[in-house]
Amino acid sequence: MMKYSGQTRVLVAVDCIIFGFDGENFKLLLIQRGFAPQRQKWSLMGGFIQPAESLETGAQRVLKQLTGLEGVYLEQIPGFSEPIRDPVERTIAVPYFALIDIHKYEAQLSSEYHAEWFLLSEMPDLIFDHNQMVEMAKMRLRYKAALHPILFELLPEKFTLPKLQILYEKLYETTFDKRNFSRKVLSTGLLVRQEDKDKESSRKGAFYYKLDKEKYYDNFEAFLKFIPNPEKFLV
Repeated sequence: MMKYSGQTRVLVAVDCIIFGFDGENFKLLLIQRGFAPQRQKWSLMGGFIQPAESLETGAQRVLKQLTGLEGVYLEQIPGFSEPIRDPVERTIAVPYFALIDIHKYEAQLSSEYHAEWFLLSEMPDLIFDHNQMVEMAKMRLRYKAALHPILFELLPEKFTLPKLQILYEKLYETTFDKRNFSRKVLSTGLLVRQEDKDKESSRKGAFYYKLDKEKYYDNFEAFLKFIPNPEKFLV
């Protein structure tokens, strides 16, 4: 088999930044690294690309190993390529962020990796440049959520408008006017109101809604108009 002469081997890895939402808070799924260097330190879930894999296929494999889930929303962000980022061997890392409804994975999470959910605002110090990856992924998610309704990937099939508002408030670290938020989100036409209510949070209760999947995929920019001052997140 032909090879390029005089070239030095460089490894390529994928790292998955796995965001979840538990109905109240944004969370990040981390594992304890099982080998040196920095063994037992907290880390993103990652792995080396295999010869027959594309980057996305490798990311999907890594995600399935940890959560057992397939068909999860994945998006690539810029790679990390500093020559000394990995002290063992020259490795280029290509991160992907994933959006998971926490309650879908609970019975499937692998115990092999000692995975644990952390509040995004309280994550521990991570190995190598993984903290930078998380920050970049968070900024990218804010950017995308200002333009597209991708945050629905974090919600169960049925949800209330108050839960949806909490989801957006937590991501953007701000507060929305309740009436204005409800009016604007309903004006997108993406939600279908259900007959039943969630009465756990109040006596009156809040109607459940479901996402109109057809409109969701056909009108992916519907949510741009209700993110306040979206330009400050589009950097």
